[in-house]
Amino acid sequence: MDREVQFIGQSSAFLDAVERASRAAPMRRPVLVIGERGTGKELIAERLHRLSTRWQEPLVTMNCAALPETLIEAELFGHEAGAFTGATRARAGRFEEANGGTLFLDELGTLSMGAQERLLRAVEYGEVARIGANKPITVDVRIVAATNENLPRMAEEGRFRPDLLDRLSFEVITLPPLRVREGDVAVLADYYGRRMAAELGWPAWPGFAAHVSEQMDKYAWPGNVRELRNVVERAVYRWDDPGRAIGHIQFDPFESPWRPAALMGAPVPARSAAVDRPAPAAVASDFDAVADLRSAVDAHERAILEHHLGRNRYNQRQTAKALGLTYDQLRHCLRKHGLLERGEVG
Repeated sequence: MDREVQFIGQSSAFLDAVERASRAAPMRRPVLVIGERGTGKELIAERLHRLSTRWQEPLVTMNCAALPETLIEAELFGHEAGAFTGATRARAGRFEEANGGTLFLDELGTLSMGAQERLLRAVEYGEVARIGANKPITVDVRIVAATNENLPRMAEEGRFRPDLLDRLSFEVITLPPLRVREGDVAVLADYYGRRMAAELGWPAWPGFAAHVSEQMDKYAWPGNVRELRNVVERAVYRWDDPGRAIGHIQFDPFESPWRPAALMGAPVPARSAAVDRPAPAAVASDFDAVADLRSAVDAHERAILEHHLGRNRYNQRQTAKALGLTYDQLRHCLRKHGLLERGEVG
């Protein structure tokens, strides 16, 4: 598990999920943890173990999607010597390793039907049999499983055993995605930003410029907390002026004018004079919300200026070139929006 990730957040949706995990921890029953990638399913599993009476016993983790179907059962339940080609010696499975403790099964939805059947017996009777063995072994293991799949739907479609789902779903903890955790983006960004600044040896944490904070707040974060951490740490380490608030952030690390055509999903266009012309800036599409045209245009213009200033490290001549303006034209725009007077631009 990623020891560098912490439980950080203040939104009610997040705190409710953590509280539910805390209440379920002392129970001996199985728990299902549901959530999108990057929402912290592993952390919830660890919390369930650490707050249980089994906290001094092993916490064994297995990613069900990381192994081919032919090896999953051997990995889970172990095997005897000679049970199959390549099994030169007996090996204990994850159930035996976790005896007395907790077994965390990540990506549960990828288990084959055969592995599900054997898992069902282990959960129901507390017995596992190594592949090639004649007698089962009794184990005392608490199961915590995680997935981003819709297991009830999979059960209806015949891709997941309904009886296994019934036995694993004593408690189901569904983690909220970051996009609905009100206020947590700013808290998490500040935490990861401060930590990266300390790692780089910065004398103080300058924080994020207002327009960068707004961009992070409006972003959908499909990769959730894991993605936010990467985005923030990348922005901090790329910033070379620790005395100024971080003014540029890049959500897509693959974004580049030299991005290979294979990654862009389109053929390479023939070179022409148009290639050297800057692309027009994106315009907000929520036109129905515009009640004051002049204010809306000004706000959009200011946002473009702030973005390009940050991207060019507040170098005005480079910013002017990027926007197709003369230096004097850029200065006029900056003065118009109060960016010079407020000291946001050097």
